[in-house]
Amino acid sequence: MTKKLDVITIGRSSVDLYGAQVGGRLEDMASFNKYIGGSPTNIAAGAARLGLKSALITRVGDEHMGRFIREELQREGVDVRGVKTDPERLTALVLLGIRDQEQFPLIFYREDCADMALSEDDIDPDFVAEARAVCATGTHLSHPQTEAAVLKALKLARESGAKTALDIDYRPNLWGLAGHGAGESRFIESERVTAKLQTTLPLFDLIVGTEEEFHIAGGSTDTIEALRAVRRLTDAVLICKRGPMGAAAFTGGIPGTLDQGEAGEHFPIEVFNVLGAGDGFMAGLLKGWLDGEVWPTTLKYANACGAFAVSRHGCTPAYPSWEELQYFFRTGLKNRALRKDTVLEQVHWSTNRKGDWQDMRVFAFDHRRQLEEMAEAAGAPAERLGDFKVLCLEAAKQVAGDRHGYGILCDGRLGRDALYQAAGSGLWIGRPVELPGSRPLELEPEIGPDFGGLAEWPLEYVVKVLCFYHPDDDAEMKARQEDVVKRLFAASRRNRLEMLLEVIPSTVRSCDERTTAAVIERFYEIGVYPDWWKLEPMTSQKAWANACEAITRNDPYTRGIVVLGLDAPADELEASFAAAGGFDLVKGFAVGRTIFADAARRWLAGEIGDREAVRDIAQRYRALCEVWDRARAMKGRAA
Repeated sequence: MTKKLDVITIGRSSVDLYGAQVGGRLEDMASFNKYIGGSPTNIAAGAARLGLKSALITRVGDEHMGRFIREELQREGVDVRGVKTDPERLTALVLLGIRDQEQFPLIFYREDCADMALSEDDIDPDFVAEARAVCATGTHLSHPQTEAAVLKALKLARESGAKTALDIDYRPNLWGLAGHGAGESRFIESERVTAKLQTTLPLFDLIVGTEEEFHIAGGSTDTIEALRAVRRLTDAVLICKRGPMGAAAFTGGIPGTLDQGEAGEHFPIEVFNVLGAGDGFMAGLLKGWLDGEVWPTTLKYANACGAFAVSRHGCTPAYPSWEELQYFFRTGLKNRALRKDTVLEQVHWSTNRKGDWQDMRVFAFDHRRQLEEMAEAAGAPAERLGDFKVLCLEAAKQVAGDRHGYGILCDGRLGRDALYQAAGSGLWIGRPVELPGSRPLELEPEIGPDFGGLAEWPLEYVVKVLCFYHPDDDAEMKARQEDVVKRLFAASRRNRLEMLLEVIPSTVRSCDERTTAAVIERFYEIGVYPDWWKLEPMTSQKAWANACEAITRNDPYTRGIVVLGLDAPADELEASFAAAGGFDLVKGFAVGRTIFADAARRWLAGEIGDREAVRDIAQRYRALCEVWDRARAMKGRAA
């Protein structure tokens, strides 16, 4: 029988608050990045990135942090049917920091937390039966109630023919052996913990741990003797992690040295952050194990995934996609500090972005100068423009309904309230940063001279910047504009925000079929890799082909292109959509004035009210969506 899931992990689930500053004490951290955490949660996400169909059994609180974990897991592709919501307890939190390459302070906030309330009733036999493997971690063997839940899941797994795996994941703090201030402690001898672990070891086909973790499992601080003690209890494959020396696999008797175990290629990288490295290792190991690879290949996967984790900030965010892992194997280690390999980091970013936006019907009402001119012509106060943008959002939501593939472009100066209301709506949200009409490019004051304003943006926003750039610009103009775009790109990535680069060369001087492609080439040449391109409508098939070829050759992982409108009449847009719709890289449109201009003038003049304005805007937006859908239905003819 074909199983729906490759692996179910079970146990801890928390929110990791990672100190953003590196090199100082946790006491001195000024800000924190928020990630999902907890060993089984990290493993499930890491396995999903590698292409496994993973799921998690745990509990989270009925609050913002619990919803964050659930939503983030779904974005990672993890099945969350086994994630139960606890109405009484809070989601666990962990505060972490990077002091130096050897010290990684952390504090567990787990008093009566949700995941430690996991019980046998949370284990659904039918759900467990869907999996090829169940992976448990040691912490949930530390409490009778959670242990009972884990044992039930393991029993059901074995009955359904599934494999079982244990990541020993020994945290003395979580076994009650160390105080709150000793969260980073990795080993304290305990006969009680050893005895508890040894009662469960026969239940597993695969057991994974560091040397210290096998010390606690085997009851000896001599690694070989500890492994032999474990072997006397189980025939499981034993994987001993050895840090920078990789790992050793033992499928039979334990030899005299770790070097005599099976090994895979390991990678001598610079240590930046060891937290979560073991979970990344386990994800890679599960990938090879469940795919039936030989142990040297499986350990190569695991060692590489651990290396990525050690070299980056955070746990789950550091783990590679399958495409990234294959790229790394093809190109080899070019920089021991992997996070400083710009090409590898581009592959990492691009192949781990969240959300699938194959269709883009974007209503752009980020206009500022044009709307201010309309308000002035109508004798209306500029303050009303914010209310008008809320009406635009209402129209966008009406057209989108609960369907995917719709979005807005809205600014933060006039459209602040609309942006606030759009958050969490499911719409794609782009927010402009350029000072309207500026050439050379300048940014809105709110972005700040160091682009620090981006730190205040929600992660669902996309940084949109319009640059009036032409290949024939003089050297000074090019340098000034390129400098702004390069720094903006760096700031966007630093703040984990996607970027949309809009270029309009035709307003500068005449263009031919190569002009837009030449602009695209130049920005890639200076190291700018936008997630999105926004290009002006072109009726020439050759011009579109040149632009698409330039993008795909430089960035095969790009999100794609949206077509802008330039206030063109509907019939002209239909012609440009027909030309663009045949190219797979063109995902849709981002059009504004064609949709809202007439309603804006009439509403600002007091000729129509809110309801009529929304109806008119929604009708035009819906009609344009239909034009695009017809063009997309013709896909293949243009190309």
